Amino acid sequence: MAVTGIGLVSPFGGTTEDFFARLLEGESCVRRYVTEDKPRALSLPAVRCAGFDAEATLGKPLAGSADRHAQLGLAAAFEAWRHAGLPAPDGGDHAAYGVAWGTALGGTGAYERGYRTLWLEGRDRVSPLSVVLGMNNGAASHISIALGLANSCLTYSVACASAASAIGEAYRRIAAGDAELMLAGGSDAPLCYGVVRAWEALRVVAEAGEDDRRACRPFDADRRGLVLGEGAAALILEDWQHAVARGAPILAELAGYGASADHAHLVRPDVRGQVRAIEQALADAGLRAEQVDYVNAHGTATPEGDPAEIEALRRVFGARAGDLPVSATKSMHGHQMGAAGAVEAVVTVLALRRDALPPTAHLESVDPACAGVHHIAGGALRGRGARIALSNSFAFGGSNAVLAFRTDRNQTIV
Repeated sequence: MAVTGIGLVSPFGGTTEDFFARLLEGESCVRRYVTEDKPRALSLPAVRCAGFDAEATLGKPLAGSADRHAQLGLAAAFEAWRHAGLPAPDGGDHAAYGVAWGTALGGTGAYERGYRTLWLEGRDRVSPLSVVLGMNNGAASHISIALGLANSCLTYSVACASAASAIGEAYRRIAAGDAELMLAGGSDAPLCYGVVRAWEALRVVAEAGEDDRRACRPFDADRRGLVLGEGAAALILEDWQHAVARGAPILAELAGYGASADHAHLVRPDVRGQVRAIEQALADAGLRAEQVDYVNAHGTATPEGDPAEIEALRRVFGARAGDLPVSATKSMHGHQMGAAGAVEAVVTVLALRRDALPPTAHLESVDPACAGVHHIAGGALRGRGARIALSNSFAFGGSNAVLAFRTDRNQTIV
C-alpha cells in the first residue's frame, strides 16, 4: 500500500518537516497550560497547537461549523491531500476515494461549552449547532464533504489506538479492493476542563514541575506520567498501481497491520495482547522480526504501560531485542489521544525516509523494568540504513494496533 501524502498540525507552529527536524534534536513541545477556571484553575504541562488559526487556515464559514478536533483534522487532511499532488476540490465526487478517521473524544469542547452555558451562565438553551459540533464523526464528515470523498466516511474511536486503527482499517479496505485511495488519520482536542480533571483523577498525568518541557519521560526510572496534548495528522493511502498510474510521489509502503484485544482489564495493559498485534503486523507484512530496524513505541511514561510494552518487544524480538532501536516521541509531542497513532505514523514514515531515528527525550536512567531494548536516548540515530519500522498504539480498553512501514522495496519511492 503506497503512502503518497502526509499532513500534520505541528505544535511548534511550523511545517511537518520542521516538526520532524525538531524532534530529531530532542526538542519538546510541552509547555505549562494555565486557565482561570473556577473553583480551581488548570495548571499542568500540556501540548497545544497554540499557533493554529482555524479561520485563517480553513476560512470563517468552515471553521465556524467545526469543533476544535475537526478543525485540526481538516487542516491535517488538506495538507496531506496537497502533499499527495491530488487535485483541488471541484465540487464533484470521488467514488473510489474515502476517509477513515480516528478520535478518542470527538467534539468534547462543544459539549463542555453547552454545560457551561446551561449551568454556569444559567441559560436554558445551547447552540443549535451543538449536536453536529460535538459528534465524534464530525472530522471525518467535514473531510468527506470538503474533498468529495464519496466511497466511505468511517470513524474509529478506540481510545489511544483510534488513529492507528483508522489507518489500518483503511489499508484493509484498499487491500480488499473496496477503495483505491483512503485519507486516514486522527485528531483530538482534549484540553477541556472536565477532560483534564478526569485524567488527573486517574493519577497518570504528569504534574507541573520546574521544567515542564521535561515532564514526559517514557521508560525513565523517574517518569511522572503522561502529558496531554491536542493535535492531528493524516496520511494518503493508495493502491500501489493507482499511485503509479497517476504519477504520485510514493513516500513509503504501509506493508502490514495488526490489531488485537487484551480482553483483560479496562486500564491495565496485557502483554499477550500487545504481542499478538505486533506479530500480526509482521505476518501481514511478510516480515521476520529480525528485519525490523526501528520501533516507534506507544511509550506514554505511565508506571504500568511502559514496562508492558517493553516486555512485549522482548517476547517478540527475543535475543535480538537488545539491539532493537526503540523510541517514544510522546516525550516531545505529548499524548494526543486519538490522534497519537497518526502523528507517530507520520514520524515513522519520515524516520525511514530520512534514515534518522528520533530519540526518547529526557531519558536519563532507564527503569530496570524497561530494559532489554536499544533505547534511543541523548540524540537521534542517523545513517543506520533503517528501512523497516513498526509504530505501536496500545489503548485503554485493551485495543491494540500496530502499523508496519517499509521503504526497501524495489519499486520507486521518491
